[in-house]
Amino acid sequence: MKPNKITIEEAQQLVDQWIKTIGVRYFSELTNMAVLTEEVGELARIMARKYGDQSFKKSDEKYDLADEMADVLWVLICLANQTGVNLNEAFLVNMEKKSNRDKDRHLKNRKLSE
Repeated sequence: MKPNKITIEEAQQLVDQWIKTIGVRYFSELTNMAVLTEEVGELARIMARKYGDQSFKKSDEKYDLADEMADVLWVLICLANQTGVNLNEAFLVNMEKKSNRDKDRHLKNRKLSE
């Protein structure tokens, strides 16, 4: 049975286990960076067509927004695993940084309240 909720740490473990049992090995970090860029591009393509001004082409029908986001997350997790980054810890530290740095910034931004 597939879990319906996992933590970021569990996701990192799940990806690592998949790589080691099905994926044979991680691609190199540089290859995964290129793959991440490719996946972000595919996500951008769908966003531009669904929420932007571009129209869908017949070839775009195969893309699914959630699946493209999951592809981006997958490769990001691979890179984190390869470089020893605990994404859970990094995310929490980053949230604290943003909260301290931007606590008044967005509230004072008139562009956001228009």
